[in-house]
Formats: sequence, structure tokens, C-alpha cells
Amino acid sequence: MEGTCLIVSGGDFCPPPEELRAAAFVIACDRGYVYAERLGLAPDLIVGDFDSAPPPRTDVPVKRFPSRKDDTDTMLAAREAVARGFTDVAVCCAFGGRLDHTLANLQTAAFLAAHGARARLYGADTEALVFAAGEARVPRREGWSLSVFALSDACEGVTIRGAKYKCDNETLTNAFPLGVSNVWASDEAEISVRSGILLTLLSRLKEGEHI
Repeated sequence: MEGTCLIVSGGDFCPPPEELRAAAFVIACDRGYVYAERLGLAPDLIVGDFDSAPPPRTDVPVKRFPSRKDDTDTMLAAREAVARGFTDVAVCCAFGGRLDHTLANLQTAAFLAAHGARARLYGADTEALVFAAGEARVPRREGWSLSVFALSDACEGVTIRGAKYKCDNETLTNAFPLGVSNVWASDEAEISVRSGILLTLLSRLKEGEHI
């Protein structure tokens, strides 16, 4: 489906980039519907088990699930996005809070990539892009680091241009952090991967921190 599916997750509250307010479809998951209200966003669908917020009273369609389930609430939303044919999915309020939920959201992004979508995740001090077998251009961000990690067992043919530390046709694995802590050397970094699911992670540097 054309356009972007925006998922409002339940991590630390963080407004998404302004352009995402015009997303084609908005899914709020569990506490995410409270965040959506704060953001002035009108969800098209609300999903979750509502263990961290009471069920909403709304005319918006709600899919309620038992708390004993295999999927996280954000994964439920990701499945809805895939089922509707979206190939561009953004998740706001994706980071902060519990580390296990953060890792779960990154694995959810890998699920989206494995099903043909690019996933963008947003938090106050962290942003991520997850994609499979393709390329991406990442504009320069002053005061931020740029890292790449394999979310699949291996990412082959990883190439980075426009960064301080370049690589050409390298293989990254999920057992060694070879791609951590890079920065831009030009206006944008060009990142590509021939096979595998690649995580591109942007992290705000602390005051006085340099790479």
C-alpha cells in the first residue's frame, strides 16, 4: 500500500517527525493511544491487551487481545501494517523504558523487514532504520553517531560511503559489533547491504562526547 503506516508504541513519549502526522494509516498500541491523544493524532486502529492503560472509549476500531500471548502490542500493530500491504512503517515512542521492550521493538522491525517493509523507529535520543537487501541514504546529523548492526545471523555485502570509517563489501554478524560508533564525513552516508537484515542506528552524543 502507498504511504506510511505510523505505529504509536508505548515507550518513552516522543513526538514523531512532523511529516509523519500525514501518515496514511495510524495504529496506536496499548498506552500508545494515550500518546496519540497527546500528539493530536487520530488513530485508524487501536490494538493491545491494555495492561498498561485502560481500554479506550472511542469510535475508533479496537482489537483487544489477552495479556497471555506471544506477540507484544507493537508486534500486533506490525502484523496489521503488513496485512494492509504497507512497505514503509514508522514507529514512534519506540525507545526508552525497559530494555527488553526496546529489544523487542528492534526485533519487530526485523520482522517488518523480513516481510518486505522498511521500518523506521523514533525516540528522543535514538533513531533506527531497518531494511533488508537494499540501500539507504542517511543525511548528516551533527551531534549524533551512526552505527550499523546485523539483525539477521549475517549481513553480507555491507558497504558504507560518506562516513569517517568506510567499509566495502564487508560481512557483519550478530555476534560482533564491527559497525558501532561511526560519524558522517559528508552531507549524507550511503549504506547498502546485499543480503540480510541491517539495523542502522543513530544515537545522540552526550555533551563532550566525540568520535
